[in-house]
Amino acid sequence: HRGITPIRDSDALRYHPRCFFQPDDGARAQGRPAMIAVVTDLAGNITGAHRTWLAPDGTGKALVDRPRRAMGNLLGHGVRFGTAREVLVAGEGIETMLSVGAALPGLPIVAALSAGHLAALLLPPTLRRLYIARDADAAGDNAFATLSARATAAGIEVLALSPQRGDFNDFNDDLKARGLDALRAALRPQLAPQDTERAGAVA
Repeated sequence: HRGITPIRDSDALRYHPRCFFQPDDGARAQGRPAMIAVVTDLAGNITGAHRTWLAPDGTGKALVDRPRRAMGNLLGHGVRFGTAREVLVAGEGIETMLSVGAALPGLPIVAALSAGHLAALLLPPTLRRLYIARDADAAGDNAFATLSARATAAGIEVLALSPQRGDFNDFNDDLKARGLDALRAALRPQLAPQDTERAGAVA
Protein backbone atom coordinates (compact mmCIF):
# COMPACT_ATOMS: atom_id res chain seq x y z
CA HIS A 1 0.00 0.00 0.00
CA ARG A 2 1.52 3.32 -1.10
CA GLY A 3 -0.71 5.65 0.90
CA ILE A 4 -2.00 7.49 -2.19
CA THR A 5 -5.67 8.49 -1.90
CA PRO A 6 -7.47 9.67 -3.83
CA ILE A 7 -5.93 9.10 -7.24
CA ARG A 8 -6.88 11.98 -9.56
CA ASP A 9 -7.06 11.99 -13.35
CA SER A 10 -6.82 8.21 -13.27
CA ASP A 11 -7.54 7.65 -16.97
CA ALA A 12 -3.84 6.80 -17.38
CA LEU A 13 -4.12 3.85 -14.96
CA ARG A 14 -5.92 0.54 -15.15
CA TYR A 15 -6.05 -2.62 -13.06
CA HIS A 16 -5.93 -6.07 -14.66
CA PRO A 17 -6.60 -9.11 -12.44
CA ARG A 18 -4.68 -11.50 -14.71
CA CYS A 19 -2.11 -9.57 -16.74
CA PHE A 20 0.23 -11.75 -18.81
CA PHE A 21 3.55 -12.34 -17.00
CA GLN A 22 6.47 -14.24 -18.50
CA PRO A 23 9.08 -15.30 -15.91
CA ASP A 24 12.70 -14.59 -16.85
CA ASP A 25 13.68 -18.23 -16.30
CA GLY A 26 11.50 -19.39 -19.19
CA ALA A 27 8.89 -20.98 -16.95
CA ARG A 28 5.29 -21.08 -18.06
CA ALA A 29 3.61 -17.69 -18.44
CA GLN A 30 1.09 -16.72 -15.80
CA GLY A 31 -1.75 -14.29 -15.32
CA ARG A 32 -1.10 -12.03 -12.32
CA PRO A 33 -2.79 -8.90 -10.93
CA ALA A 34 -1.14 -5.75 -12.25
CA MET A 35 -1.40 -1.98 -12.47
CA ILE A 36 -1.11 -0.88 -16.10
CA ALA A 37 -0.14 2.69 -16.97
CA VAL A 38 -0.46 4.17 -20.44
CA VAL A 39 2.49 6.14 -21.83
CA THR A 40 1.59 9.01 -24.17
CA ASP A 41 3.31 11.70 -26.20
CA LEU A 42 2.59 15.43 -26.00
CA ALA A 43 -0.37 15.06 -28.36
CA GLY A 44 -1.94 12.34 -26.23
CA ASN A 45 -1.10 9.49 -28.59
CA ILE A 46 -0.35 6.18 -26.88
CA THR A 47 3.30 5.20 -27.35
CA GLY A 48 3.74 2.46 -24.75
CA ALA A 49 2.67 0.85 -21.50
CA HIS A 50 4.16 0.25 -18.08
CA ARG A 51 3.09 -2.71 -15.98
CA THR A 52 3.57 -3.24 -12.25
CA TRP A 53 2.65 -6.73 -11.07
CA LEU A 54 1.11 -6.73 -7.62
CA ALA A 55 1.00 -9.06 -4.65
CA PRO A 56 -2.36 -10.89 -4.54
CA ASP A 57 -3.30 -9.14 -1.29
CA GLY A 58 -2.48 -5.70 -2.72
CA THR A 59 0.21 -4.93 -0.12
CA GLY A 60 2.96 -4.19 -2.64
CA LYS A 61 4.75 -5.46 -5.71
CA ALA A 62 4.63 -9.14 -6.61
CA LEU A 63 7.57 -11.24 -5.42
CA VAL A 64 8.83 -11.98 -8.93
CA ASP A 65 11.85 -11.06 -11.03
CA ARG A 66 11.38 -7.59 -12.50
CA PRO A 67 7.87 -6.80 -11.22
CA ARG A 68 7.99 -3.54 -13.20
CA ARG A 69 8.24 -3.82 -16.98
CA ALA A 70 7.66 -1.36 -19.81
CA MET A 71 7.07 -1.78 -23.51
CA GLY A 72 6.78 0.49 -26.54
CA ASN A 73 8.32 3.85 -27.41
CA LEU A 74 9.04 5.41 -24.02
CA LEU A 75 11.89 7.88 -24.54
CA GLY A 76 10.67 11.46 -24.26
CA HIS A 77 7.16 10.41 -23.25
CA GLY A 78 5.44 9.68 -19.94
CA VAL A 79 2.43 8.72 -17.86
CA ARG A 80 0.37 11.91 -17.62
CA PHE A 81 -2.12 13.16 -15.02
CA GLY A 82 -3.71 16.42 -16.12
CA THR A 83 -2.97 18.53 -19.19
CA ALA A 84 0.18 20.65 -19.15
CA ARG A 85 0.09 24.10 -20.71
CA GLU A 86 2.24 26.72 -19.00
CA VAL A 87 3.15 24.73 -15.87
CA LEU A 88 4.21 21.09 -15.41
CA VAL A 89 5.59 18.92 -12.60
CA ALA A 90 7.83 16.12 -13.91
CA GLY A 91 9.50 13.24 -12.10
CA GLU A 92 10.48 9.60 -12.32
CA GLY A 93 8.19 6.95 -10.82
CA ILE A 94 4.42 6.67 -11.03
CA GLU A 95 3.95 6.34 -7.26
CA THR A 96 6.32 9.25 -6.64
CA MET A 97 4.39 11.52 -8.96
CA LEU A 98 0.97 10.39 -7.71
CA SER A 99 2.18 11.36 -4.24
CA VAL A 100 3.12 14.83 -5.48
CA GLY A 101 -0.21 15.04 -7.30
CA ALA A 102 -2.13 14.15 -4.15
CA ALA A 103 -0.42 17.03 -2.33
CA LEU A 104 -0.68 19.51 -5.23
CA PRO A 105 -3.89 18.48 -7.00
CA GLY A 106 -4.15 21.59 -9.17
CA LEU A 107 -0.89 21.05 -11.04
CA PRO A 108 -0.48 18.70 -14.03
CA ILE A 109 2.12 15.97 -13.52
CA VAL A 110 4.02 13.46 -15.62
CA ALA A 111 5.96 10.36 -14.62
CA ALA A 112 8.82 9.63 -17.02
CA LEU A 113 9.34 6.16 -15.44
CA SER A 114 13.12 6.37 -14.91
CA ALA A 115 15.91 8.87 -14.33
CA GLY A 116 17.22 8.41 -17.86
CA HIS A 117 13.81 8.98 -19.38
CA LEU A 118 13.22 12.02 -17.17
CA ALA A 119 16.40 13.59 -18.53
CA ALA A 120 15.07 13.06 -22.07
CA LEU A 121 11.46 14.15 -21.44
CA LEU A 122 9.93 16.18 -24.27
CA LEU A 123 8.41 19.44 -23.04
CA PRO A 124 5.27 21.20 -24.33
CA PRO A 125 6.03 24.20 -26.57
CA THR A 126 3.70 26.34 -24.41
CA LEU A 127 5.55 25.53 -21.17
CA ARG A 128 6.78 28.47 -19.12
CA ARG A 129 7.60 26.87 -15.78
CA LEU A 130 8.84 23.35 -15.03
CA TYR A 131 8.98 21.78 -11.59
CA ILE A 132 11.28 18.79 -11.40
CA ALA A 133 10.42 16.40 -8.56
CA ARG A 134 13.87 15.04 -7.95
CA ASP A 135 14.71 11.72 -6.32
CA ALA A 136 17.38 11.99 -3.63
CA ASP A 137 20.05 9.85 -5.27
CA ALA A 138 22.85 10.18 -7.82
CA ALA A 139 20.63 9.19 -10.75
CA GLY A 140 18.05 11.76 -9.66
CA ASP A 141 20.71 14.46 -9.44
CA ASN A 142 21.94 13.69 -12.95
CA ALA A 143 18.42 13.65 -14.39
CA PHE A 144 17.67 16.99 -12.75
CA ALA A 145 20.85 18.57 -14.12
CA THR A 146 20.23 17.35 -17.67
CA LEU A 147 16.53 18.21 -17.88
CA SER A 148 17.09 21.53 -16.12
CA ALA A 149 19.75 22.53 -18.65
CA ARG A 150 17.53 21.57 -21.59
CA ALA A 151 14.54 23.46 -20.22
CA THR A 152 16.56 26.56 -19.34
CA ALA A 153 18.03 26.63 -22.84
CA ALA A 154 14.45 26.65 -24.17
CA GLY A 155 13.57 29.68 -22.04
CA ILE A 156 11.62 27.70 -19.42
CA GLU A 157 11.90 28.58 -15.74
CA VAL A 158 13.01 25.54 -13.71
CA LEU A 159 12.34 24.92 -10.01
CA ALA A 160 13.30 21.86 -7.98
CA LEU A 161 10.92 20.00 -5.70
CA SER A 162 12.99 18.06 -3.19
CA PRO A 163 11.89 15.38 -0.70
CA GLN A 164 12.57 15.85 2.99
CA ARG A 165 16.07 15.11 4.19
CA GLY A 166 16.64 11.88 6.09
CA ASP A 167 16.03 8.30 5.10
CA PHE A 168 13.58 9.22 2.33
CA ASN A 169 14.57 8.92 -1.33
CA ASP A 170 11.37 10.17 -2.94
CA PHE A 171 8.02 11.78 -2.27
CA ASN A 172 6.19 8.50 -1.78
CA ASP A 173 8.57 7.72 1.09
CA ASP A 174 7.64 11.15 2.50
CA LEU A 175 3.93 10.48 2.10
CA LYS A 176 4.01 7.07 3.76
CA ALA A 177 6.18 8.22 6.66
CA ARG A 178 4.69 11.65 7.37
CA GLY A 179 1.25 11.79 5.79
CA LEU A 180 -0.42 13.94 3.15
CA ASP A 181 -0.72 17.14 5.18
CA ALA A 182 2.99 17.11 6.04
CA LEU A 183 3.94 16.43 2.42
CA ARG A 184 1.74 19.30 1.24
CA ALA A 185 3.26 21.60 3.87
CA ALA A 186 6.77 20.68 2.70
CA LEU A 187 6.01 21.17 -1.00
CA ARG A 188 4.07 24.43 -1.01
CA PRO A 189 7.02 26.65 0.05
CA GLN A 190 8.98 25.24 -2.90
CA LEU A 191 6.43 26.60 -5.41
CA ALA A 192 6.55 29.89 -7.24
CA PRO A 193 4.12 32.32 -5.52
CA GLN A 194 1.83 32.44 -8.56
CA ASP A 195 1.33 28.65 -8.40
CA THR A 196 0.50 28.33 -4.71
CA GLU A 197 -3.24 28.93 -5.06
CA ARG A 198 -3.48 26.92 -8.28
CA ALA A 199 -1.71 23.94 -6.71
CA GLY A 200 -4.35 23.57 -4.03
CA ALA A 201 -7.28 23.53 -6.44
CA VAL A 202 -8.43 20.26 -7.95
CA ALA A 203 -7.69 20.32 -11.70
